[in-house]
Amino acid sequence: MKTKILVADDHPLVREALIRVFSNQKDMEVVGEAADGEEAIKLASQLKPDVLVMDIMMPKIDGLQASRKIKQMSPSTAILILTAYDDDSYVLGLLEAGAAGYLMKSARGQDLVEAVRSIRAGESVLHPKIIEKLLRRAVTGPVKVEERKIKEPLTAREKEMLRLVAAGMSNKEIAERLCLSLRTVKAHLSNIFNKMNVASRSEALVEALKVGLITLDDIGREDLPENQGF
Repeated sequence: MKTKILVADDHPLVREALIRVFSNQKDMEVVGEAADGEEAIKLASQLKPDVLVMDIMMPKIDGLQASRKIKQMSPSTAILILTAYDDDSYVLGLLEAGAAGYLMKSARGQDLVEAVRSIRAGESVLHPKIIEKLLRRAVTGPVKVEERKIKEPLTAREKEMLRLVAAGMSNKEIAERLCLSLRTVKAHLSNIFNKMNVASRSEALVEALKVGLITLDDIGREDLPENQGF
């Protein structure tokens, strides 16, 4: 199935360029375009795209506020932010709002395409250091029960896979560690995301940390046990 993409940017020429880039990919389909944050929220709610590629600086409602509202209405939509800023606190604010990742506006079209594919495959599009900072900020306060998103308990295998994700392993590395096919790893990650009501690695890790499925000690570890055969 093709990845359904919604493009949101207040500049018509930029929107046209983004739409052209994604429409040229056989595995992607642009299902809509928005010119401001308010329209992005409305279309995301209606169309339920797999990925929303959104500029952060937009009229009416900016990308940060739009991300929060969109994740409430359509948690399965992964949000990829386009920004001209790479300040840590600014980026972490975007991620805490539910964005799956971000790319600088200087990125090439192919970088965007690969980022979308990575998100859909359950891979990370963030530098490990950014992930670590995000997770450390995620444990600064208690989590209210109503804020917990997990719909269904994870299996032992899924919990182990989540710890490997927290350790910074790619899908390929996880497949090798657990003696699984890459396709099986992707299927497991898809199930994890569905159960946790999230759309990306970064969201899954934040939620897992909040509810105690992983700890800060799991982040970036290289000494995790080998396949335990369950």
